[in-house]
This record gives sequence, C-alpha cells and structure tokens, in this order.
Amino acid sequence: MRNGIEFKVFGKYALFTDPLTKLGGEKLTYSVPSYQALKGIVEGIYWKPTLLFVIDEVRIMNPIRMESKGIRPMDYGGGNTLANYTYLKDPCYEVRAHFEFNLNRPELAHDRNEHKHHNILKRALHAGGRRDIFLGSSECQAYVEPCVFQEEPGFYDGYGDIHLGNMVHGINYPDETGRDEMEVRLWNPVMKDGIIRFIRPEECTQVRKIADMKPKLFDNNNVQAADELLSQIEAGGNS
Repeated sequence: MRNGIEFKVFGKYALFTDPLTKLGGEKLTYSVPSYQALKGIVEGIYWKPTLLFVIDEVRIMNPIRMESKGIRPMDYGGGNTLANYTYLKDPCYEVRAHFEFNLNRPELAHDRNEHKHHNILKRALHAGGRRDIFLGSSECQAYVEPCVFQEEPGFYDGYGDIHLGNMVHGINYPDETGRDEMEVRLWNPVMKDGIIRFIRPEECTQVRKIADMKPKLFDNNNVQAADELLSQIEAGGNS
C-alpha cells in the first residue's frame, strides 16, 4: 500500500505492563506487545494529527524470555521503596502498519496528502524515527529499521497457535473516536506461527470508559502541512 510501512523494532528489554500487576507497585510484562504499544512506536517514527495509524500485524522474531530486576521507583514520600519489575529480554519484532486520514479532524482536511505523508514516513523510518523509540516503557530504549515482513526466519515459524488470553488492545482517544471520553479496549489474541494479526480498534467488543476527555484542537497555527514539511526536508537534504 502507498500508505503502508514495514519495519523491525528491537532492543535489550521491553516492558508491556499488564495493568493487573501495577496495583501493588510491581510490574509484569505481557508476553507480546499490545496494539497500543506498537502504535506508539509508529507514532514515534512519524506522527501528525491528520493521520490515524493502524497496526495490521506483528511477528515475534525471538523466543519469549523474561528477566526480573529489583527497581527503586520514584517515591515522592521520601521512602526507600524496592519493587520487582519483570521485563522481556532481547525482544525483536517485525511490524506491518498503515495510516488513514483522521476524519474526525475536518479542520485538517488541507493536510490530507497521502503521497507526501508516505514519503516523510519512509524517510523518518530510515533515519531511525523522529522521536525516541521505546518498547513499552521509557527505560526500554529501542531501535527501528526498515524490513520486508517475513523475509527473515523467526523463532516461532511453524510453531502453531498460542492463545494469549485476555489482554489490553489499546486506548480510545476522543480525537480518534469523536466521543468526548477516553476508553480502554480488551481482546483475546492468538499468535499463529509467531504472527499476531490485530483486529481494528472499532472491532473490539470489550470496551470500557475510563474518563471524560475533550480532544485537543489543531489548526494552521500549530500544525505544519505535509507539503511544507516535505519541501523543507528536501531543501535541507535531511533523511
């Protein structure tokens, strides 16, 4: 697709926190990245309010291994708290995603130039992203590079189906749904031969409201159109 992207993301550790484990101050990672975590990675590569990124599928390249560490989290009460965080070790994923125009942003209709947004997205990926990339948590630095999906061998090739149980799919924000509320989505993924094919956010049937929220307003004063941005990149010779 002209609006599609395929890339590899990897790092030393990942922490896709299961929210059920945060109640006691401990953190335990999911076995695989959530839709929302991968969407955050794509938005770290290139983000505009004009666009909605959709994660199509993720391929788990390395064996799922975990490692626990003693962490001293920030304690604003002045205490000396010690917590155990359980991370994924040596994570590596191939991701296939695409973008669509955010139709809930009619004020940004002038910025709907698919060809130029796609070119900027590919340039940003080759440069390693326009913002820092993390695997779930800010202490888990990650790196991205272009790839061809399923070109390289993966650990779970031919492995069969693995049912991963109920987990968070992602978060609904008002500028993406048109509703003045923030919601959480749940689903029951199945990994088939190392690949998880995501359902679209609107296809999730387990949705719960978290809080009331108003969308942030964008217009010509705080959004640079793709035409102008790409012209500046080409003029400066930046990747």
